[in-house]
Amino acid sequence: MENFGFSLKKSRTVNLVHADMQKFDQLIAAVPSYKRCIGCGGCTASCSARQFTDFDIRKVHCYFSRGQYDQLEQELQKCMLCGKCTLVCPRGVNLRSLIINMRQILSNTTEILG
Repeated sequence: MENFGFSLKKSRTVNLVHADMQKFDQLIAAVPSYKRCIGCGGCTASCSARQFTDFDIRKVHCYFSRGQYDQLEQELQKCMLCGKCTLVCPRGVNLRSLIINMRQILSNTTEILG
């Protein structure tokens, strides 16, 4: 095998066929405005928690929508629930409610807030 000065990294593809999307469906039912998200990044840019931690709302959205729940509960605890992200969202997504409901769904709490 020839060495060309670089190596190929492991594929980052996500197999959604085997993903458990039940929690995602619960989230959509609790916060229907989540469907309007276009991933613009306004929420991440305005995030107060991002100044102190490596919290990234867009990453959280991505992982949750793909059914990748590993370590997501710990990541969600970094959010300060200040609501600045909701104020700047051009699509009117209720991000504060989204984070609260993500936390509850991941902790298997039966009561979902609207």
